[in-house]
Amino acid sequence: MSLRHPDLLGGRAAVAGIGATAFSKDSGRSELSLAVEAVRAALDDAGLAPGDVDGLVTFTMDTNPEITVAQAAGIGELSFFSRVHYGGGAACATVQQAALAVAAGVAEVVVCYRAFNERSGRRFGSGVQHREPSAEGAALGWQLPFGLLTPASWVAMAAQRYLYEYGLTPEVFGHVAVTDRRHAANNPAAYFHGKPITLADHAASRWIAEPLRLLDCCQETDGGQAIVVTTPERARDLRHPPAVVLAAAQGAGRRQEAMTSFYRDGLAGLPEMGVVARQLWRTSGLRPADIDVGILYDHFTPFVLMQLEEFGFCGPGEGGDFVAADALPLNTHGGQLGEAYLHGMNGIAEAVRQLRGTSVNQVPGAARALVTAGTGVPTSGLVLGTDD
Repeated sequence: MSLRHPDLLGGRAAVAGIGATAFSKDSGRSELSLAVEAVRAALDDAGLAPGDVDGLVTFTMDTNPEITVAQAAGIGELSFFSRVHYGGGAACATVQQAALAVAAGVAEVVVCYRAFNERSGRRFGSGVQHREPSAEGAALGWQLPFGLLTPASWVAMAAQRYLYEYGLTPEVFGHVAVTDRRHAANNPAAYFHGKPITLADHAASRWIAEPLRLLDCCQETDGGQAIVVTTPERARDLRHPPAVVLAAAQGAGRRQEAMTSFYRDGLAGLPEMGVVARQLWRTSGLRPADIDVGILYDHFTPFVLMQLEEFGFCGPGEGGDFVAADALPLNTHGGQLGEAYLHGMNGIAEAVRQLRGTSVNQVPGAARALVTAGTGVPTSGLVLGTDD
């Protein structure tokens, strides 16, 4: 069973730097080059040098080995390096791993990074092309022969059940897409800068896998993003006010699979995010009403609604109305639908900007931000706050 008490990590680490490459559809560069640029940009943002770094964390999917990034970025010795599995579900867990290392004194400055040519290179949206024999691959053997080959088709199963269970129509998902694109329209770094959409645009977009339309699906992006984590004490002496890690958590639900948990008791929720939510609230001591901005992983719009419900912002089946009412500033960078798909790492950076007061869609007085990682897989989340 999952933890039933607050953990000891809250307040013992902080994000001190953020850095990214340009987000594009064809970078024309190696993934190593993207990773190194993002790492250096994050260190420069923090006012640190490569020699200050003693830890690196990334995703198991990342093609850039920690020692290679360290060499190329001018980083010296490492006392900590770690990787987190399950694709986008790893995003917030990279910061959790870094925070654990910092809190334990294993490392003092840890950089989390993710870089890929996800549009011009290997495209996750193209589905499963080949799978080596493994337990994970065997699980997919129950889905692939029947045409469930892509992430969109896997999510469509849960989305269809969600609509049926609560008597809704696919248009309810459009509120997420419209909100993200409204924010992206103001963001010069976003691929869809200057291109808002309407609910009518959403409804007119082509079907991908019913009930998902094109505008329910995140984009595919080339780029890199890095996050610098250190102690709150050291962060206070650096260039920007620290974004303190008030809580960090990982979660996997019962009968969890990677995107294909079709044999659980229900498909209209995200139990893995429920595990994360309970631990974030326990450790931070906060509740939904205390959150000023939500950066929720939006690879597909239905799972944003389910996340809001798992965290208790609204009741089951009420996520669409909650988003339509603008009850919580949501994905103010444009999300992965509007800004870029960087496996959620760009969402962590946006939460930091909100707490610094530098977002292009700034929420006045933002002091507490909730960030989530990929859903449908074992996942993770953060509550970040100002240093007060």
